[in-house]
Amino acid sequence: MDTLSRRDVLEWAMAESVPVRCPACRREHLFAAPSYPCVCGTPVTPPLDRLADPAPVTHRTWDEDWVTVPCDTCGRADQWPHPELGCPCGVMLRIPVRGVRRPLRAEVVPGTGAPADLETEPEPEAAPHTLEPPPPGTAATTPGGPFIPDHLPLPRTTPTPRPVFQPVTIRTARDAVTAAALYLRWLGYRDIRRADQRPPSGIGLAARGMLAQVDPTVRPATLRDVECLWLTAMSESTGCVYFSLAGYADDARGRADALGIPLFVLDLTGTPQPVNTHADELLATGA
Repeated sequence: MDTLSRRDVLEWAMAESVPVRCPACRREHLFAAPSYPCVCGTPVTPPLDRLADPAPVTHRTWDEDWVTVPCDTCGRADQWPHPELGCPCGVMLRIPVRGVRRPLRAEVVPGTGAPADLETEPEPEAAPHTLEPPPPGTAATTPGGPFIPDHLPLPRTTPTPRPVFQPVTIRTARDAVTAAALYLRWLGYRDIRRADQRPPSGIGLAARGMLAQVDPTVRPATLRDVECLWLTAMSESTGCVYFSLAGYADDARGRADALGIPLFVLDLTGTPQPVNTHADELLATGA
């Protein structure tokens, strides 16, 4: 296999990057959109719009913070963070993208829970089929006969193996939230979004059946943080999980063990590491 030269790599990188000019300070940057792993293993990159100008981020909404990008390999459409660039002058720029749709949350068909573009026609119900009982006294009525087996096979209960988790390197607080969201999706949780109730510290994420708190600060999570997460999850009748960048205080870990809260520590590679047995169980079973 031929290897790429340094010039080839630089030309490829330039082709995947777009020039961005900050509207506030007029400083020019070269920006490349980050790639995210699809469940099929293919990297998915939001396509950047070279003709549109970047817009300063003045306030945040769900529809603007996330975009739905289809995978070129399997066609699956997932939600990923909208590409952004922080200028040294202090302005956060939202980089325009092309050919993507609004987040799936805005496209859900009422009453179905399915995205509008992914909704399929229901399959016709098959006609009920019953076996006529054999005449009494025949071999078919005895165990081991042709109609009644000696035992009924149990359904397959082994969960489908998940692909290898593809982490995102953590450099900023936003990267930590992205890593936690990707991990929840990898575990099998869907409809991941920002939580309706903002936690006392960190960022709240909500998924179908799960409430997550992500703490990207450099202080260990406290007892109060763990208890507040549990109370919020109880009020919404859902499970909960905690992701911390700096670990947990001893009393916080003890209370999480008692309340059944999985605890994970985010390392700088973006891979959550289980801290307690509840996190081990969640990692093993998934959603």
